[in-house]
Amino acid sequence: MAKAAALPNEVGEPNRAAGLLTRTTDFLKDVRSEMRKVVTPSRAEVQSTTAIVIVTVFAFAGFFYAVDTVLGQALQHLLHWLGGAQ
Repeated sequence: MAKAAALPNEVGEPNRAAGLLTRTTDFLKDVRSEMRKVVTPSRAEVQSTTAIVIVTVFAFAGFFYAVDTVLGQALQHLLHWLGGAQ
């Protein structure tokens, strides 16, 4: 990354406006450079990753449903055993 140039003014303080302009320009150059590296995925890549995400979501939903059911039944049995809710 480029260094920000801040030239001193008459009093010896750095010129903040010039430093801000330099940093902003350097930042925008870096953004443009990184954007040139971006590659758009193909239709097949998008379809395969979408399918993986959908399958994973349903797998986690099933897992959490099973865990919730087991813990709910265990809690009901525990409360019934302790003489609480029926």
